[in-house]
Amino acid sequence: MNDTSRTGRRELWDARHREREIESDGPDDTLVAQVSALPPGRALDVACGSGTNAVWLAGAGWQVTGVDWSAVALEKARDRAARASVRADWIEADLLAWTPPPGTFDLVTVLYLHLVPDERRIVYPAVARAVAPGGHLLVIGHDRQHQGHGPDPERLFTAAELGTEIREALPGMVIEEALVQRRVAGPGPGPVDAVLRMRRAQVG
Repeated sequence: MNDTSRTGRRELWDARHREREIESDGPDDTLVAQVSALPPGRALDVACGSGTNAVWLAGAGWQVTGVDWSAVALEKARDRAARASVRADWIEADLLAWTPPPGTFDLVTVLYLHLVPDERRIVYPAVARAVAPGGHLLVIGHDRQHQGHGPDPERLFTAAELGTEIREALPGMVIEEALVQRRVAGPGPGPVDAVLRMRRAQVG
């Protein structure tokens, strides 16, 4: 994808965040369930949006860095952190052009970042390399079984296939959980999520 297309997508997300609050007040329930038992350390929240999950992690004792390409979203994230009296570092960056420092974070979270396959194969291995030995990568997104409102079908994935892609690029990553999770959201089948938790093997 060329720079002009990426600029247009960034401006679209700026407009969405400027128009209204597109995130809930509290953290993602699956994130909380997956992370609560882990000892706090350094965390990177990728595509953090307006900071709901990053602020929760900071409140739970993590040293948090949130990265997103929307300046509007990050301004909201700073405000949210200030209101919660927590500290986090915020980075404005395009994930196709920015690479986090390798082996740095005890936890890397990526929630509902739905990329086309060519972009996904660039971004997810790059952020997985940021996981420190013994640390974890947590990815939550819409599964291929998801129907209704959401991203284009080509942007959906299963936890198993994403885990395989990451492990092929970074053999030291071990799949701990690869789940299909159905969320109850009123009548009908409800959203279907892919939940992937991986651990980076210790060195030696």
